[in-house]
Amino acid sequence: MALFLDSASADDARIAMTLGFVAGITTNPTLMAGVPGHPENIVTELADICPGPVFYQLTGVSVEEREAEGQRLLERRPNIALKIPMTTENLALAARFARAGAKVGMTASYSAAQTYLTCEAGVTYSIAYVNRSTRLQGDGLALVTAMRDVIDACDTSTTLMVASLKSAAEVVQSVIAGAHHVTIPLPLLLELGNHPLSDQAIEDFARSAAPR
Repeated sequence: MALFLDSASADDARIAMTLGFVAGITTNPTLMAGVPGHPENIVTELADICPGPVFYQLTGVSVEEREAEGQRLLERRPNIALKIPMTTENLALAARFARAGAKVGMTASYSAAQTYLTCEAGVTYSIAYVNRSTRLQGDGLALVTAMRDVIDACDTSTTLMVASLKSAAEVVQSVIAGAHHVTIPLPLLLELGNHPLSDQAIEDFARSAAPR
């Protein structure tokens, strides 16, 4: 299981890397749009900051353009990985990248059937949007469970990554539901380690330890 930072910000990446337990970074076009610079340069900088996988989402209009885009990015840094939106057409592209040794995640997956095909294609990650799926389909956590059941049944190397998480409770529920990996923005990542009762306990201990 691995925890990823979901951000295109180099500042966020530097903070996350100081924690010592963040395995990689995921980005998407929306996150990229909020950061100055060309997306390919942004992901290259992130890959220099983070030694683990740094995901870049392909945006080319045609399959040929997406394939060329992916090949170009993979040549930039050895730790750059690819995110490809889930369609049957894109899955065939992802399978080609996977056979060549690239780490690939099929993003925007909304059904266990899509996860099944991801397994059959030998793609590294099936990526589910939990909160968004709850809003659009009714139960994102049930989807996570179904996707994990498919992966386990296939006895495959494919793993399940969950994104679109809005609270600490949703993160924990997704892990319990079967997620192998979690990707979250920096504020939520930092929030996970804090609790008001922990703060109160620290204050109590400090009072007990004070000189008398």
